[in-house]
Amino acid sequence: MIMIYILTILFGSIIGSFLNVCIYRIPRNLSIISPSSRCPSCQSPIRPYDNIPIISYIILRGRCRYCKTPISPRYPLVESLNAILYGLIIWRLGLGWHTLILFAFISSLIVITFIDLDFQIIPDSITLTGIPVGLIGASLILPDPFLRGEKVGFINSIAGIVSGGGIFLMIALVGEKVFGQEAMGGGDIKLMAMIGAFLGWKSILLTTFAASLIGSIAGIIFMILTKKGRGLKIPFGPFLALGAFVSLFFGQDILYLYIGNTGR
Repeated sequence: MIMIYILTILFGSIIGSFLNVCIYRIPRNLSIISPSSRCPSCQSPIRPYDNIPIISYIILRGRCRYCKTPISPRYPLVESLNAILYGLIIWRLGLGWHTLILFAFISSLIVITFIDLDFQIIPDSITLTGIPVGLIGASLILPDPFLRGEKVGFINSIAGIVSGGGIFLMIALVGEKVFGQEAMGGGDIKLMAMIGAFLGWKSILLTTFAASLIGSIAGIIFMILTKKGRGLKIPFGPFLALGAFVSLFFGQDILYLYIGNTGR
């Protein structure tokens, strides 16, 4: 198992390097296939020995080899985050055919998070592709994060898509009707539908609660630090991704804790 964890983490860091390409290129409508990776400042191609996840950043001291422009610490952060979350999937949900689909789900949420932070958009190319992938995976092999040993299942996945997209669509419509402004973006609606497709309808409840709680705390802290009031705009996609992580990794534990506390 130690070797499996090591290989998983190495694989996660390599995929994390590719995620950095996606985060930079997708919102700019650039191909994620070609050209090869290059410095955003001087456009010099990045050599394979300078493209080793995490290690190359440390060796180069966070600067381009050619123009010495600082490289964002986000690059090793994304690589490390993806590697750690891949390891968590093995630890919490075991190793099997479902693992690769969950790897793709986790990586999609990471890309969505950082794109939303930078551009306040959630690409349809990810969510609209993710919904059918999640539905097929949930119908065949994905484990239910709330009932270990059981599959999510087709009906549960459909209910997750409908409830996830439906609840947030209602929030958007009510917010626009009552307050005259957009309360929820279309990207958030499709993201919740995607999360529901992979994890089922119960995940929608926990994801929404966790995202709202974490988002509220982060918003208050941010307003205090920046001294900005209600005009402050914070993208909600990253908090929905965090809520999905909570549902995926700790859904069953939270459900059992709730059942134990209510005596049901």
